[in-house]
Amino acid sequence: METTTTMDDGAARPGALRKSGWLGYALATTLLWGVWGAFAGLPAQYGFPETLIYVVWALTMVPPALFVLARAGWRVRRDARAVAYGLAIGLLGAGGQMILFYAVKAGPTYLIFPLISLSPVITIALSFAFLRERTGALGTAGIVLAVCALPLFDYAPGQAAQSYGLWFVLALGVLAAWGLQAYFIKLANASMDAESIFFYMTASALLFIPVALAMTDFSQPINYGPSGPWLAAATQVLNAIGALTLVHAFRHGKAMVVSPLVNAGAPLLTTVIAVALAGTLPGGAKLAGIALSLAAALLLALQPDDGAAAPSTDSRS
Repeated sequence: METTTTMDDGAARPGALRKSGWLGYALATTLLWGVWGAFAGLPAQYGFPETLIYVVWALTMVPPALFVLARAGWRVRRDARAVAYGLAIGLLGAGGQMILFYAVKAGPTYLIFPLISLSPVITIALSFAFLRERTGALGTAGIVLAVCALPLFDYAPGQAAQSYGLWFVLALGVLAAWGLQAYFIKLANASMDAESIFFYMTASALLFIPVALAMTDFSQPINYGPSGPWLAAATQVLNAIGALTLVHAFRHGKAMVVSPLVNAGAPLLTTVIAVALAGTLPGGAKLAGIALSLAAALLLALQPDDGAAAPSTDSRS
């Protein structure tokens, strides 16, 4: 039995990773999700329903899952705790996406997406309270700026006032689901390997395929050409690989730092790419979001690393 333990006291120890470990994975996720975000909406614009895009995304999770499992010797944790954590992570992520489908049908996207973008607040609060995660002055300032920047990327001023109805409750459900998912990814990393976590994420995504198919209106014209499912696959594989690197980022870094960094950095890159392709400057809200995200990313990256975020134990026989 080999056991590797990482403590949160900041002292040098065997197996402790430097900042470059979590930061590299977090930046990889930011890059993958930023590029994905810039092109993810194209298949829907070309007539391929978002529910079927979900099906394609779930299927694109399979190749990276098989890759990491093969490298790990096809070992998957099957004890009760691992199954519970794995399914909680997967079901919260996929379930949140299902709820989002209903939310955008019931309410305005210009209010829904800024609201659910605040999911890192849930992750930060839970990590602070239950994982005893802490950061320094630079990290705290970076977290605050990142959280302030998140809603600005999707904020659309000047829209008509909306009453708070079912869409608001559904949006809060998505916010809670994705905030909890990030927390559970960090929590699960303390007792199971990243490969097993991603396996359960993939399995849960696949379980929701029948739900997505049932929600699809097949009576409407559907684009099954290259600009439909194939373009969706090309973009969604970036999403899938980004989910894998995110698991590793949470494994080696603090959830209260990784979550706002990724969730602010990815929309920042998406906006930059969209602006470059459109050749026009974004509005004031997006410019403010860009400025705050850049400042947040710099502060979070400069915050001295005081060791691993939380106790982490990985035992394999």
